[in-house]
Amino acid sequence: MMLTPVTADESAYLAADDVVDHSHPLVRETAARLSAGTDGDLAAYARAAYEFVRDTIAHSADVDDWRITWRASDVLAKRVGICHAKSHALVALLRAEGIPAGFCYQKLNVLHGLIALRLPGGGRWVRQDARGNKPGVNAQFSLEREQLAFAVWPEKGECDYPVLYAEPHPVVLRALRQATDRAQLWQLLDTAL
Repeated sequence: MMLTPVTADESAYLAADDVVDHSHPLVRETAARLSAGTDGDLAAYARAAYEFVRDTIAHSADVDDWRITWRASDVLAKRVGICHAKSHALVALLRAEGIPAGFCYQKLNVLHGLIALRLPGGGRWVRQDARGNKPGVNAQFSLEREQLAFAVWPEKGECDYPVLYAEPHPVVLRALRQATDRAQLWQLLDTAL
């Protein structure tokens, strides 16, 4: 899918803020540990970061965890979060090693969070879905062909949003910050952008 970045300024896709806090010691330590086995190969690091988030940070609905996480360092510390929180952690890990990354979304029966990355010198943004696999869900890292957790069904009103955001969408952040638990989050989180 062709994505339209909200800005042509690539530095926006490397920035740190209170959500993508890639200067936090836990984010830096995790990035350094993941990078150690990649010999400076950014594609290998991107895969390692993706698989780490996908496979070691539980999707809170899959494990029936009611805690809400939204800041990347908190997601890494608590090892749990919904798709949006896991996306925040993955973007932070990628940016920590100089890989431009941003946020994109799908409208399913809920608003689903993804990321897109572009390796330095690469010409296109590639979406990745670190939601976490389970029976019926088989997302994989790929720089050639997307293998996301979910395909959209336009006949059901679902869609891929074509915009690549440098920061998490305000609709998502508002819900994550206001919710006291996952039940309230599902009530607060809009189903569309």
